[in-house]
Amino acid sequence: MNFELFIAKRIIGNKTYKSSVSAPIIKIGIAAIAVGIIVMLIAIATGLGLQQKIRDKVVAFNGHIEITNYDTNASDESQVPISINQDFYPNFNSVDGIKHIQAVATKFAVIRTETDFEGVVIKGVGADYKWNYFEEFLVEGRLPNYKNKRNEEILISEYLANRLGFKIGDKFQTLFGEQLDRLPRIINFEIVGIYNSGFQELDEKFCIADLRHIQRLNKWEADQIGNFEVFIDDFSKIEEKTEEVYKVIPSLINAVPVTRKYYTIFEWIKIFDNNTYGIIAIMIIVAGINMITALLVLILERTQMIGILKALGSSNWTIRKVFLYNASYLIGLGLLWGNTIGLGLLFAQKYFKLFPLNPDTYYVNNAPVYISWDYIIMLNLGTFIACLLMLLIPSIIISKISPVKAIRFD
Repeated sequence: MNFELFIAKRIIGNKTYKSSVSAPIIKIGIAAIAVGIIVMLIAIATGLGLQQKIRDKVVAFNGHIEITNYDTNASDESQVPISINQDFYPNFNSVDGIKHIQAVATKFAVIRTETDFEGVVIKGVGADYKWNYFEEFLVEGRLPNYKNKRNEEILISEYLANRLGFKIGDKFQTLFGEQLDRLPRIINFEIVGIYNSGFQELDEKFCIADLRHIQRLNKWEADQIGNFEVFIDDFSKIEEKTEEVYKVIPSLINAVPVTRKYYTIFEWIKIFDNNTYGIIAIMIIVAGINMITALLVLILERTQMIGILKALGSSNWTIRKVFLYNASYLIGLGLLWGNTIGLGLLFAQKYFKLFPLNPDTYYVNNAPVYISWDYIIMLNLGTFIACLLMLLIPSIIISKISPVKAIRFD
């Protein structure tokens, strides 16, 4: 039988223990643990959720890795074509972790209406295009279909539709610039779908159309495209996979990760990690201090019991373990309540979108949450161990208590 655990259970189960002087302080300690775990869960879930959501929005327009010609041109327009006849296309089997590759091209254009005009980038895509992300972004209409013959269907953003007064089914003229001595070429596109990614920096710029229009306008062959977009399974390995892709593609073309192309955006969302770590550290310290206070009060209240146990031959470490078992129960109780409330709030936000955000600032309409048992378990274990280690130091006070004085203590 575990003697220390037996004594701890008897203390916890004692009715006078629950109505003693230390009861309010113990409740405060439990509440501090619960509030701490709630705040930490929310900080991690929303931080990771926001990072993932913003990351997915950028990846939707670019892919994880972009394979292009070496070119000093920093614009969004495809300048020098690449042959689509590559060993890595349409199946990139030479590198593990690649789930999809697609051929695209981009070209600057001006949308003209009777009263207004707007500069945009037309992104040409083909039958191999991965529409998964835009299915989520679609707010009206349908996605274009470019699997058969060339057509004039186009997908535009809600931002552009509102700005230019467009709706589903409308047709508009799009002007594509040529050489200075030639008139611009015109294509009449028909709007079949309207999307809203929440990322205005990209929404105000990109329209999705048939890749064959870009090829025709640039006088490219049917097997020439602007660049390849590569999608990988694990975003955390993007630098590693970019290096692997770079090594297997021909020497005349380059591989660039999306984190480098949109460097400022990804550096900004990295700041969320620092904020999360800071919140976790502060919450654990606050919870630990409250538990230290509760433990000291418990020791003070049980001074006579400590004296009796010492007089009967119990070692200081044995008595310390009794109170550490007791503290472990209180920490566990706080974690139980904290996880119940915290996860309840997170699931409510995930399914009911209770807390909106300003998309102009955060690029999303509501606070996204990412829930994973991995970080939940690690957070609970880390909090439990950290609080317990912090309690080892104040429990040393037990070794300073004299049995004679403790028994006579009142």
